[in-house]
Amino acid sequence: MSSPAKRASELRELINHHNYKYYVDNEPEISDREFDRFLEELQKIEKEHPELVTSDSPTQRVGGQPIEGFVQIRHRVPMLSIDNTYNADELRDFDRRVRKVLHGESVTYVAELKIDGVAISLIYEDGIFTAGATRGDGERGDDVTHNLRTIRGLPLRLKIDKPPPLFEARGEVYMTIGELARLNKERTAKGLEPFANPRNSAAGTLKLLDPRQAAQRHLRLFTYSLGAIEGVDVMTHLDSLTLLRSYGFPVNANVASFDSIEAVIRHCDTWADKRHDLPYETDGMVIKVDDFEQRQRLGFTSKSPRWMVAYKFEAEQALTKLISIEVNVGKTGTLTPVAHLEPVQLAGTTVSRASLHNADEIARKDIRVGDMVLVEKAGEIIPYVIRSEPSARSGNEKVFHFPKKCPVCGAPVEREEGSAHYRCIGPSCPAQLKEKLRFFAHRNAMDIEGLGSALVDQLVDSSLVKSIPDVYGLQLDDLMKLERMGKKSAQNLLDGVAASKERGLTRVLTGLGILHVGEHVAELLAEEFGSMDKLTSASVERLTRVPGIGPERAKSIHTFFHSDAGKAVIDDLRNLGIKLMEESHRKPAAKGATDLTGKTFVVTGTLEHYSREGIEDLIKSLGGKATGSVSKKTDYVVAGEKAGSKLDKAKELGVPILTETEFDELIKAAK
Repeated sequence: MSSPAKRASELRELINHHNYKYYVDNEPEISDREFDRFLEELQKIEKEHPELVTSDSPTQRVGGQPIEGFVQIRHRVPMLSIDNTYNADELRDFDRRVRKVLHGESVTYVAELKIDGVAISLIYEDGIFTAGATRGDGERGDDVTHNLRTIRGLPLRLKIDKPPPLFEARGEVYMTIGELARLNKERTAKGLEPFANPRNSAAGTLKLLDPRQAAQRHLRLFTYSLGAIEGVDVMTHLDSLTLLRSYGFPVNANVASFDSIEAVIRHCDTWADKRHDLPYETDGMVIKVDDFEQRQRLGFTSKSPRWMVAYKFEAEQALTKLISIEVNVGKTGTLTPVAHLEPVQLAGTTVSRASLHNADEIARKDIRVGDMVLVEKAGEIIPYVIRSEPSARSGNEKVFHFPKKCPVCGAPVEREEGSAHYRCIGPSCPAQLKEKLRFFAHRNAMDIEGLGSALVDQLVDSSLVKSIPDVYGLQLDDLMKLERMGKKSAQNLLDGVAASKERGLTRVLTGLGILHVGEHVAELLAEEFGSMDKLTSASVERLTRVPGIGPERAKSIHTFFHSDAGKAVIDDLRNLGIKLMEESHRKPAAKGATDLTGKTFVVTGTLEHYSREGIEDLIKSLGGKATGSVSKKTDYVVAGEKAGSKLDKAKELGVPILTETEFDELIKAAK
């Protein structure tokens, strides 16, 4: 009988082999159950012998603990954007530019599907996966290593005996259409809002703090290029794809090379329809010059390579009849018009509803009930009505008028001054309350386990909940009278409600659904004021001094907290024992250093003695704020080498500009 160490090694090799056959070769050799048995056996050995656990073990994909927050990673090689083209003539223009720089020499183009996912950088050191980051702004991205480890198609160790010291693969993390359907079925059953599309689902999954949740969403990966590498010599793009595959990475099989742009155009046209048969979303093709030496001569613009271009598939359009217009009521009372259509096939799906945006759009496009309308949909984008077809009218079409009373509660409807939106002003509108409750209970807000969409409807319709604070007064006996609510489910909900009391000020502000206040603004306010009492006492002028809070947003925040309804809900939450404080994440000021409290800094360019993260952490530790954009509220811009548009903006606005040396002098001035 083999030793635990030997058997663990055998199992790792087996699991990695079958992962490769499944995700790279697409030729599974065993059933999912057999694979799971191997994994379970390895987990058992590693549990009994913790000293045998390695960082690249397949068991480490799903076992990590939640992280506290995201940090950023600077890309060794910038992740640039891609210029888009939308028709054959623009592709021909791209070809002419390429051949002009290359003085007419022969060119081979490689055409690949443009996967509609999240661009990612994967770093391997001595063959071991050590870090992964999103594209971010191209210079820095979010460190999402903990969630990337959960992707079974991602090798934790390169499939080579003598790996290079540094190897960076780049690719796209995506979610299959089938996986999205599975997730949405589960979410709907729990009363949760379904995800909008595969791309947003993939992006949201990568932003989860708990990798165990990410593992349940079965993300996938395709790699398509190299980043920073050492000890590897590759001459062409096709060679790089072969290398990636040999190292154990999934590479999309739909890759073709051509010697003329006309052949590329014909190839792109063949995918316009058959892309809908794929199990994942695509929104175009990517065309690249194959030869790396030619790429070097072609070079880059400030934002994108000159040797690569994206060809975007045309959005699909169809004529259909507008049967009716429904008005939905949102959490702030906004009335949103939705078109109900005769079903039509678009972008691989059946479309029967489409966005009409607002009153001004309906009037501008002269859209009437009964019209034949042109509807457009691109990939998973929400369908919308482009225009009506007046020439097809029979005379029975009707001009749509927004209701004067709320379709749900009957309260008056008013049009906001200077706005295209109508709003229900009823203080106790059930539709608004339902949306507010869903928002309040959402994972990114108060994260109330068990309080899903269907249950919210029951609670409001049964009058058990007439305001947000009523959630905290729910009783077991009342809940058990609701449809499909047993004792265990009811108790789980009450436990979830009790746990939410400790979420803190940021989550409370997010959940209240204040107009113009989302997660990011809630975090800014909590960090700035620290308590609900200080926040509600702030004037409009004081609120506008918070970076990221403009006059309109400040007025909206102030109005909410000084309205009767706003005061009542805050008083109720306080009396219920909801935590309305937030511990500051600022580090204490360094001894003897200048206090930068209240000062806002923007750092741009490359610094000699600081990393971007390092200088921003230092600014925060001294009480200052480090933001990403320059405005009139910025106190200083710290500019290093190759400072770009932010430096130009600072000069334009007259914001003081500091060199790295001047910044050092500033923080040492009080010593």
